[in-house]
Amino acid sequence: MEATIGAAEVEQGIVARYQRRTAGSRARHREARRYLPGGETRSSTWYAPYPTYMDSGDGAWLRDVDGNRYLDFLNNYTSLIHGHAQPDVVEEAADQLTRGTVFGSASAPQVTLAQLLIERVPSIDKLRFTNSGSEATMMMMRAARAFKERDIIVKIDGGYHGSHDFVEVNVSADMAATDQPAARIEERGVPAAVLDAIMVAPFNDLAAMERLLSEHHRRIAGIIIEPMPNAGGMLPPAPLYLRGLRELADRFDVLLLFDEIVTFRLSSGGMQEVEDVKPDMTALAKIIGGGFPVGAFGGRAEIMAQFEPDGAGVLSHSGTFNGNNMTMTAGLAAMKRLDQAAIARVNGLGEGLGAGVNALFASLGIRAQCLGYGSLQQIQWTDEPLNTLTDAARAGQDIGELRELLHLELLNRGVYSSNRGMFCVSTPMGRAEIEFALDALEGALRTLKPYMQGVAPRLVAG
Repeated sequence: MEATIGAAEVEQGIVARYQRRTAGSRARHREARRYLPGGETRSSTWYAPYPTYMDSGDGAWLRDVDGNRYLDFLNNYTSLIHGHAQPDVVEEAADQLTRGTVFGSASAPQVTLAQLLIERVPSIDKLRFTNSGSEATMMMMRAARAFKERDIIVKIDGGYHGSHDFVEVNVSADMAATDQPAARIEERGVPAAVLDAIMVAPFNDLAAMERLLSEHHRRIAGIIIEPMPNAGGMLPPAPLYLRGLRELADRFDVLLLFDEIVTFRLSSGGMQEVEDVKPDMTALAKIIGGGFPVGAFGGRAEIMAQFEPDGAGVLSHSGTFNGNNMTMTAGLAAMKRLDQAAIARVNGLGEGLGAGVNALFASLGIRAQCLGYGSLQQIQWTDEPLNTLTDAARAGQDIGELRELLHLELLNRGVYSSNRGMFCVSTPMGRAEIEFALDALEGALRTLKPYMQGVAPRLVAG
């Protein structure tokens, strides 16, 4: 009983400290609710009791409307690889702004950025630009279905690929599955007919994928996968898993589609370069826009030829702001600064952060772990091995509001991260910033340990 009371007191204290620091955010949220449902326009940026209103960013740091400073490990959900207001990006974008934002015509910056991306990703012969990652995966899947003249795409149980209807299936892993996950729609308003065109398979399980393809391959156009699932928990692929998918796709004559919207930052050629796997198509977004809305999809020349306007059976693809000059210019400036040396440096910082987090868990007697690769790291609330995204989902069960409270307490200590426990490193960071984050995390974990003892005692050793 005392532990439970202690847990409640910990929660109340964290929330109270947050509210004292952020009176300006609270007032703005109250006003926002008059005009925006729930006071927000992105589901991912809302959190209780109300979200922090950020006012400005400079390099690795943010400042909120109350004047509080935060070391930013969210970076707009991994998209700001160079942090905020990087001088070269700002200069190039400002120059373009004075010359016009978008002209409703073809433009040279589209060609230049496309060339850079194709040079870095050998699996992409040609590509097209979109305005978001959701659009990129949607068009990639459409191109695959058209090319193979089959309707079904296989996605990973627990995988996230945006917000269009055909990927709103099993965004969270099937907790009841003992073998083959059951496909299910998770969002209201998505038509049931979507289930006629989507199948699901567990992550890191080649045998399950082989069984599914063996039975249904004549109806399947392709497999879509994040090489390291992002929203599913940053679980790295098992050794040779992605190569195994390539072999299965070839054997059963289906396309392999990589969603590298998040993982493209892990190497100059994306995680497909790290894993030495060549997909048929790739979706990109996030870092390639220099802080502006962006997406892209591309792949083998014969697949992308479907978009040739003077070809037979052309696939139409339009969008008012596709390849707009502002995004292309800022994206080119950002990508030029992101060479392999810069990537290796932030990956090293990320690995150091992950190792430091795991050392903290060990020293504090907390049964948890940090997983990921390079500049992308995430906390998982178990010390057991994790293989599938169902394993990761189970790690988050029966922990009360632990993730949310850790997020708030890190905010109280000047660290801005994902409220699911994800951290990403940007190029303005150095070892001092990693140490700052680890110090804040140690203090937050010490504060939260009585909460764990009361609400999730399995997390506390001894």
